[in-house]
Amino acid sequence: METQTITQEIGETTAATQPVSKELSGSEALLEALIVEGVDTIFGYPGGAIMPIYDALYDYSEKLNHILVRHEQGGIHAGQGYARTSGKVGVVFATSGPGATNLVTGLADAQIDSTPLVCITGQVFAHLLGTDAFQETDVINITTPITKWNYQVTDATEIPEVIAKAFYIARSGRPGPVLIDITKNAQIQKFQFEGYTPCNHIRSYRPKPIVRPQYIQQAAELINNAKKPFIIWGQGVILGSAEKEFKAFVEKSGIPAAWTILGAGAIPTDHPQNVGMLGMHGNYGPNVLTNECDVLIAIGMRFDDRVTGRLDKYAKQAKVIHLDIDPAEIDKNVKSTVPVWGDCKETIPMLTQLVEQRQHTEWLNTFNEYTRKEVEQVIHEELNPSTEEMTMGEVIKHLNELTNGDAVIVTDVGQHQMVACRYAKFNNTRSNVTSGGLGTMGFALPAAIGAKFGAQQRDVVAIIGDGGFQMTLQELGTIMQTGINVKIVILNNRFLGMVRQWQELFNQRRYSFVDIQSPDFVTVAKGYGIAGKSISDRSELEGSLKEMLAHDGSFLLEVFVTKENNVFPMVPQGCSVAEIRLK
Repeated sequence: METQTITQEIGETTAATQPVSKELSGSEALLEALIVEGVDTIFGYPGGAIMPIYDALYDYSEKLNHILVRHEQGGIHAGQGYARTSGKVGVVFATSGPGATNLVTGLADAQIDSTPLVCITGQVFAHLLGTDAFQETDVINITTPITKWNYQVTDATEIPEVIAKAFYIARSGRPGPVLIDITKNAQIQKFQFEGYTPCNHIRSYRPKPIVRPQYIQQAAELINNAKKPFIIWGQGVILGSAEKEFKAFVEKSGIPAAWTILGAGAIPTDHPQNVGMLGMHGNYGPNVLTNECDVLIAIGMRFDDRVTGRLDKYAKQAKVIHLDIDPAEIDKNVKSTVPVWGDCKETIPMLTQLVEQRQHTEWLNTFNEYTRKEVEQVIHEELNPSTEEMTMGEVIKHLNELTNGDAVIVTDVGQHQMVACRYAKFNNTRSNVTSGGLGTMGFALPAAIGAKFGAQQRDVVAIIGDGGFQMTLQELGTIMQTGINVKIVILNNRFLGMVRQWQELFNQRRYSFVDIQSPDFVTVAKGYGIAGKSISDRSELEGSLKEMLAHDGSFLLEVFVTKENNVFPMVPQGCSVAEIRLK
């Protein structure tokens, strides 16, 4: 009954294999499905309830590359990094109970950052469900709020249709994580496998809303009549593979454009109309001038609180045009004057066709004037410090010079993240990999491993703080075993820096449990067979970065930076974006 229902819901499909009836186990059927879906890499950790799948995987090792991580959270973050750089669906395996619950943080992170994942968890035998069996956890109810879709398979015959649906849901529309929980009996059960057919339609699911041309026309009219229009864009441009279309729109309209951290790289950092980063630690001009523009064009972004500051003081003077594929984001936080539902790959060219060729030179110069003020009061000293101790910003500056803005930069969460996002140069899309909405410490090291597997032709550099690194440093073992080439830069300020900054600014320097001690990171790396170096003198910085980048294999570089440096500009919590502080 359940199988019939699922098959009916999936509806139309596109045949990818000629139906060939053969007897397979549920585990083998799963692996056959992954191959047809184009999966080449799996991140996982075996255990009792998923053992039949791993036994089947033994015979598929030439077709599916399985990466043995050191913790399931590391596995799912690696899957995220892989998805973010490759544009494909990340695939993760974990066992039941603690294996499945260890995926929860990564699922929540992927859900809020719209990262396509298919996570396969093993589960106890169907007849044991609900008995508190060994390593039984109700992973479906646990993960329902943090997945785009989840489903428990108890019969092997369901597997082809459910996996097809899982990949379609994960990658279509606004992407997100899907979890499929497969009981052990379904993994073992033999059935007649009739071939695998990917899914391209589900009756009850519309991944792309219907584009309404009248709204495109209204948006174009507002833009053409605007004196001070301003584009703010997010990751939706990248997820929609609409970078070329977006660049054409920006250049034809002549409008200044600023980015959320997940949108960085959609157009190059040094594009003349790219005026910088939005948000709490974003650039001065984009924040202040949000409250002076007359038309605000938001593309593929969701007006997160870190971008808007106080909503009752956010862009109240402006007409708002909001382009988004997810109708739930329209009017959720900021009321739009013109809502433009649809895939931006489709809607942006329609809008470009209708907007007039313009040059907003005077308005763009206003942004440039704010940039000059920020350079004078913040940026110059951060990148060219007069202090004896090094700053995070100067490390990023030298890294930019050596990589020419072509590297993938993976960051953890904290001060180093904001500094890297502010100052890293990105010439290419899918180059900035970070935990945006959830802010997950421990993200960077495993995500960098996955990012490298997803973009093996590119240099991948992980920028990590001394606190976040210690949350997932066991994944050095994954680097050791796979031999993957990831460069690791630890910016060590001997503090949980972002929390310390808030305690300094808003809690009268009452430093409560932020003074963190760390091991000798170079010695730890050496134990995993990874070369490393630790420096505290500016004279060693450039040479050490060159050594790291030139090294054949992974390399860990620890850089001791000033302990109590703060990240500015900053929009204090509860304030308007126009109240951004330069110091």
